[in-house]
Amino acid sequence: MTSAQLFITCLGDQFFTPTLKNMVHLLEQLGVEIIFPAEQTCCGQPHFNNGFESQSRRVARHFLTTFGASNAPIIGPSGSCVGMVKHHYPELFPAGSAEHNLALDVASRTFELTEYLVNELKISDVGAVYPHKVTYHASCHSLRELGLKTEAKTLLSHVKGLELVPLREEETCCGFGGAFSVTYPVVSGSMMENKVRNVIASGADTVVITEPGCLMNIAGGLRKVNSSIRAMHIIDILSSRGTVHER
Repeated sequence: MTSAQLFITCLGDQFFTPTLKNMVHLLEQLGVEIIFPAEQTCCGQPHFNNGFESQSRRVARHFLTTFGASNAPIIGPSGSCVGMVKHHYPELFPAGSAEHNLALDVASRTFELTEYLVNELKISDVGAVYPHKVTYHASCHSLRELGLKTEAKTLLSHVKGLELVPLREEETCCGFGGAFSVTYPVVSGSMMENKVRNVIASGADTVVITEPGCLMNIAGGLRKVNSSIRAMHIIDILSSRGTVHER
């Protein structure tokens, strides 16, 4: 049986517990044995993005110790957090050092969920059923940092009953950007409103997102304009067997 370590991420832990449970059930149904390192904490991305490298280095050391104890792949529901581990952890330690080598090893086996399903497990049909009109927002970190352009759509195209409709400016940022939304709230809010307008114009009843931060932002924007469109993490779509949960 294939094993994988579950990297739950901060937003996942605090705001999307049912989604994480669905992620575990989905992977187990696909024959993956889940390992949960209980000592895991934040990956350090907030520190790193705000220029506090020494603090992010301490957090990274803990992550590497926690997840480096096993050789199993590390799977997360967030492209931004996975991108932090894959691309920035090796930068935090001197080349050739034991920590740098460990960071490279951990980075090489850390995957965003859709990436893991499609590119590693070679699975495109997970048996999901979701008879609704759906549009897809391409999250920045998954798209630009991890280079994941087709993986989510491949999975969605195999969901029974799902009609995938195009989203205007699909690859345009929704304005969240972590600290960006706090530092530049007016700009962020304008970007979010533009994204919401495009979601509504798509005619879909559901917008699917692979990133918890983008999901929070877009869902909030839809609620602000009293839209009935559901914003859902792709994990919840892939775990659906025809039922719909309120957002």
